Amino acid sequence: MGENGTGKSTLLEAIAVAFGFNPEGGTKNFRFSSRDTHSNLSDYLRLSKGVSRPKDGFFFRAESFYNVATHIDDLDSEPSFGPQLKYSYGGISLHQMSHGESFFAVFLNRFGGNGLYILDEPEAALSPNRQMSMISRMHQLIGQNSQFIIATHSPIIMSYPDAYIYKVDEGFRKVEYRETEHYQVTRTFLNDTDRMLNILMSDEDCQG
Repeated sequence: MGENGTGKSTLLEAIAVAFGFNPEGGTKNFRFSSRDTHSNLSDYLRLSKGVSRPKDGFFFRAESFYNVATHIDDLDSEPSFGPQLKYSYGGISLHQMSHGESFFAVFLNRFGGNGLYILDEPEAALSPNRQMSMISRMHQLIGQNSQFIIATHSPIIMSYPDAYIYKVDEGFRKVEYRETEHYQVTRTFLNDTDRMLNILMSDEDCQG
């Protein structure tokens, strides 16, 4: 976790690329490229891997998810002897779902367990209820020997029990859930909404 512009997504992207994922997202088999903009940070990372390799994996990044959904449709439009890819994502094109439904369809249908799942701001299109459902789905998959690496602003997703939370700012350090600014700001706003709105919309604040 961390503020905008601190490099969370760049770091997550580098980890994903070092593991062999497509920089724009998807599985290790996805090799499309809409625009080559990823950094070369992955060249300078050394990953520590266990003895057993994950049998499944997915790099999910909210900002390029549209490109992943389009690539799946493109592959399904080509002649093939096997089942269409869309059946691994819920049975219909991800473009035919709402933004939030398509996000959740990936978590619910494509993630199969015993996998490594790297998620960049998965909450971007998810309602609070869906974010809580995502925690439930994560718990199922973690019980099936899966690991998640997530960059998020969501205090709901950060609340997962026993998660290691690292703050990215000028450095990189482990923090407790209730120490995060995301938790503290959200709690303060919800507990004293009127006062916070008065502060935020004061003339002095607006001018500053």
